[in-house]
Amino acid sequence: MINRVSETLRDFLKLESAGGIVLIASAALALIIANTPLAPAYFGTLETKLNVSFGSFEINKALLLWINDGLMAIFFFLIGLEVKREIISGQLSSWDKASLPVAAAIGGMAIPAMIYVGFNFNSPESIGGWAIPAATDIAFALGILSLLGPRVPVAMKALLLAIAVIDDIGAITVIALFYTGEIKIDMLIGGGISLALLFALGRMRIASTIPYVLLTLVMWVFVLKSGVHATLAGVTAAMMIPMVARDGSRLLEHMEHGLHKWVAFLIIPIFGFANAGVTLIDLSPADLLQPLPLGIALGLLIGKQIGIVGFAWLAVKSGMAKLPDGVGWRKIHGISVLAAIGFTMSLFIGNLAFADPAQIDAVKVGVLSGSLVAALAGYFLLKSILPDAPAKDTRSEDSSSENTN
Repeated sequence: MINRVSETLRDFLKLESAGGIVLIASAALALIIANTPLAPAYFGTLETKLNVSFGSFEINKALLLWINDGLMAIFFFLIGLEVKREIISGQLSSWDKASLPVAAAIGGMAIPAMIYVGFNFNSPESIGGWAIPAATDIAFALGILSLLGPRVPVAMKALLLAIAVIDDIGAITVIALFYTGEIKIDMLIGGGISLALLFALGRMRIASTIPYVLLTLVMWVFVLKSGVHATLAGVTAAMMIPMVARDGSRLLEHMEHGLHKWVAFLIIPIFGFANAGVTLIDLSPADLLQPLPLGIALGLLIGKQIGIVGFAWLAVKSGMAKLPDGVGWRKIHGISVLAAIGFTMSLFIGNLAFADPAQIDAVKVGVLSGSLVAALAGYFLLKSILPDAPAKDTRSEDSSSENTN
């Protein structure tokens, strides 16, 4: 059992790391195109309306919203599967394993939000973006970590992954509670019935993926029309998938592995390409110092470090948690810097928080600048900390090394 979990974790980290590199490339391409003569075609394509109708039932959205509401629902479905697996058999399966990442993630969400609110307290039009710097982009962060090769201890990668998973749970909760529009009860009831049917399938441990997929699609449509953000349908549907089907197959892991490549190498890069494009030609230093982008950038860069390291230190010193073998405080600090890469989820929440294109552009500037600095700083910081050879250090060795530096 332990070997299986370890193998699953290694496969996940490899895939997420590679996906992070593709995401970086897609975001860079979007930035380049948005600042060339191709910009009108780029933005015009994203604004193109696409209509799908079934009799009187119609969904008419711009391409950008199909990506953010549709494709991202698949991304959130995968997050739901990962969260369920981690809770049942992974890094969150016991309090001993979960206590440190839970404490670190709570700090890593709360302090960035507080810093953002501090900068935007007198800007009521911007205060709704408080959750933007609370997010961590696991693919991006692991992509940067992968550049350091085998010198990175698996325990360190696992801790970063666990913090990001808990961070995702927090972001999903925030979206459900604070970024939900006007509710249409009839559509919500339809979504509830679909969820109940999914629950029944899960209880019967049906082995075929087809009924789960079809019911999830139906549920997504109902939730989309209900006013609740449609991506939440993906998370709740994933929670209904059984770990082991009636025929003994590991259904949840099968679906998770099947989706990983599509999400890592197609869906998230498409999202990054569609959302990272912002015109920088007329950008001035004064624009970067406005409360909205500055609150996001510093919330990510400063808030994540204070929140993750500070709350982790409190958890360890209070006896609530302990450091993993091979992971000392300098590595925790390195993790906190990489966790300041907010990209995917931060941009996603920014699109929910604001409708004004100027505010969304300011969000992009804040997220991209903060994430870029975090990526570079995290890489060079960890490069200076980690040994050149594959990591074989223990916690005591790591602590001893830190005391001499």
